[in-house]
Amino acid sequence: MTTQTDTTVGLSPSGLVLDGAEQVHLCASLFYFRVPREAWADRLAQVAASGYTLVDVYVPWNFHETAPGRWDFAGRRDVGEFLDLARDAGLGVVARPGPYICSEWDGGALPAWLPLEDGLALRQAEPRYLRHVEAWFDQVMPLLAARQRDRGGAVVAVQVENELDFFGTADRPAYMARLHELTLGHGITVPVVACAGQGDLAGATGGVDGITPAFNFYPDDLSPYIEAEVRQYADLVAGRGEPLLVMETNRRHATLRRLLVSGAKVIAPYLQASGFDFGYTPSVGNWGDPGGFMSHDYDFGGYLDPVGVPRPEMAEARVLARVLRTLGPALARSTTASADGAFRVDVATSASPSRLVLDGGGELIGIPNLTDDAGTAAFPAWFGGPEVAVPLPAASCLLVLRDLPLDRFGLPGTLRLASADLVGAGPDGIELATAGASVVVLEAPGGRPVLVELEAPGPGAPVRARIEAGVDGVAWAVVVRHPIDVDADAPSDGGTAGGDPPVEHPPLTTLTGLDLAARTGRTTRHEVPPSSEEVGVHRGRTHYSTDLDGADELLVEGASDIVDLALDGVALPTVAGFGATFLLPVAGAGRLDATVETWGHANFDDVRLPALRLGSLRGLGRVWSVVGRSDVSALWRVTAAGGWPGEPAPLRTLGGWSSTRVGEPTTYSRGLAMDDDAGEAHHQALRLAGVAGSVQVSVDGVAHTVTEDDPWLHLAPGAGRTVAITVPHRPGADLTAELFRLEPVSGWDVEAQSDEAILDLSRADAAGETVALPLELAPGEERWFDAAVPPGGLSLGFEGAQVRVSAFAGGELLGRVWLDDPARPRFTGGDAGRLWLPAAWNDGTVRLLVRATRGAEGPVLGGVRLTATRG
Repeated sequence: MTTQTDTTVGLSPSGLVLDGAEQVHLCASLFYFRVPREAWADRLAQVAASGYTLVDVYVPWNFHETAPGRWDFAGRRDVGEFLDLARDAGLGVVARPGPYICSEWDGGALPAWLPLEDGLALRQAEPRYLRHVEAWFDQVMPLLAARQRDRGGAVVAVQVENELDFFGTADRPAYMARLHELTLGHGITVPVVACAGQGDLAGATGGVDGITPAFNFYPDDLSPYIEAEVRQYADLVAGRGEPLLVMETNRRHATLRRLLVSGAKVIAPYLQASGFDFGYTPSVGNWGDPGGFMSHDYDFGGYLDPVGVPRPEMAEARVLARVLRTLGPALARSTTASADGAFRVDVATSASPSRLVLDGGGELIGIPNLTDDAGTAAFPAWFGGPEVAVPLPAASCLLVLRDLPLDRFGLPGTLRLASADLVGAGPDGIELATAGASVVVLEAPGGRPVLVELEAPGPGAPVRARIEAGVDGVAWAVVVRHPIDVDADAPSDGGTAGGDPPVEHPPLTTLTGLDLAARTGRTTRHEVPPSSEEVGVHRGRTHYSTDLDGADELLVEGASDIVDLALDGVALPTVAGFGATFLLPVAGAGRLDATVETWGHANFDDVRLPALRLGSLRGLGRVWSVVGRSDVSALWRVTAAGGWPGEPAPLRTLGGWSSTRVGEPTTYSRGLAMDDDAGEAHHQALRLAGVAGSVQVSVDGVAHTVTEDDPWLHLAPGAGRTVAITVPHRPGADLTAELFRLEPVSGWDVEAQSDEAILDLSRADAAGETVALPLELAPGEERWFDAAVPPGGLSLGFEGAQVRVSAFAGGELLGRVWLDDPARPRFTGGDAGRLWLPAAWNDGTVRLLVRATRGAEGPVLGGVRLTATRG
């Protein structure tokens, strides 16, 4: 059983116990690195006003180690100040320093230069990597330890690692044990937790004693199976004497209620307080098909939008928080069970609803309505009275109280049923909250139940009733408030549902075109294209140039993230293929120029494309001249388990074997020519067309995975004596194979342009002249502009096509947008066309770096919309 670790913070089956108080906690994600320092106190106050008692805070390693051995904890990187402000706001903090955090952040916070170290293995119990982690923990853990709750600070728990069960760590126990040892060695005495991204408790914690498992649940909000799944985990950890900690989940409070009644003791929706990815910090990641760019607008629809404007869910947050406070220890000590058969509904609901058996008597039943239509829930008679029917609002989860003794609140009798939320109770009466009609059943000692149907309250118009028990003069005062009136004096939004409407300024009609170069032109010579990280570009961009010496076709492997190419100064369409290999016709061209911009490093580990692998490098990759190609689709020997086909193995075309054994693994093998006519071994590339999903390829006994998104496999000189391709048998499968003979393109002039170098240019003084919008540019053209803007916080919305815009203010990169381009990848996370200029960074001018790209239409920057924002 988990026990309290110090005098003020501990874990018990009732949850996270603070200062001896047992309570179910709501926790909001709030990230200091996505909010300007000037807005930290305001955001924390808003979270506190929501009724949430905790914030979880990632601490990104690469945000603080900005270059190898260079640490920065000042200014907007002053995480210590943020934690102190959280304490001042009355909030506890679950600190999450990684070393890996995911969070759709550049590289999951792992520094981009780590993979350059020979032999280093990320997220493994490997000495080289652990030495770097130790250096990071030496910086961050003392800072957290000094701010633990028992020392007067805000930190109530520390999470090590993040969702390790998604990653192929070879020795999880050794790796997690070392992280735990380092954590304790720096004086961390609050609980240490590790979260399972997909429910693998041992995969997340390594089974290390002293690390408490937490879980992430991201279900479909309309799934009928949420309760049954969550109850299984609640029972699992209860058997270990531990609480169910949900460190990430969906944001809808209807779903959070379902988790509550299923046994969760800490509920931390990700992401209630949104923000922005300032600078070169968004990631690229596996958000679907595959790959995507995370937008600078980091918003998943939580109760605070990126600039801090409350959304309607804020009122629901305050109501749920009041329910938790009102029921207090009785709720924290409750146990979860199935509520099958406890009620009937006339709309779609949970396949197995949950209830909480409250400590000291009573129960809380969750009744989801998974439709957009209002319904009714009916409770069979259970207390000697009639069947009770209660309204069931659309898209909701009622928390219905039954059989709750009222003596704990200084009131007589029993609350037999309340369909509205219990948000307060005391000697003066009972306070409920709902937006609709409700039902209350009260019973005095020795009396009979009294059922009262209450009308729907309105905003600012509560419904009040005095309910007579009919026994010894017993009566209860009941008030029912509209949800937006619960804690309406909170400073977050004055009780309104959505804050003040935005104020639109006139859009920009002119810019000032600057006489300022976009790069220095200072280059160094390299035999082959180096990765961006090799030349010190951990964020930013790298420029490459080479003579083509009569090449007709190039093969480019691993180029990422945004690749702008030009042949003899003529721009080509941008490539953003996440490192996928591509062919580039260059016949007749004498010079190749490339600018490769890092959008971000992968925050996950996805094998489908090279640049989606965790730790993958950025830059132009490897560039080869194609000196020969041949079709190798024929003469493959066919073998499979179970004696089919027989021996000797038949010779067939790749994928051409026909059998009734559909879906069974079938292996095609043959040797490939490794030498040219002169007997010289070359680098080669094998392209497999027609791959469905992925195939396993063995080259001289070494296994590889080839995917339909990148159906190429590089073969080093001498490799390919035996190539075996194993695929599920599909009659009529159309697989083809082509072998490309390669020679390296050598002699490259390279200019490294780090984020710091670009920031220096953005701060430079320059003369200029006025230009009108819309502004047409030539493909490949890149220019600096100044935009005069009104004071205050502003949302900048960009319009146009075939341009990318980087916006700078306050000495910082606000962010980047990419407008209407067929080459643009999918963006996720928020509005990809807007950036935020915080008021504290606004000196009246925004500097823009605009690059035009080639497409079907001409590049144009059409306009810039200006919307006044909070902060």
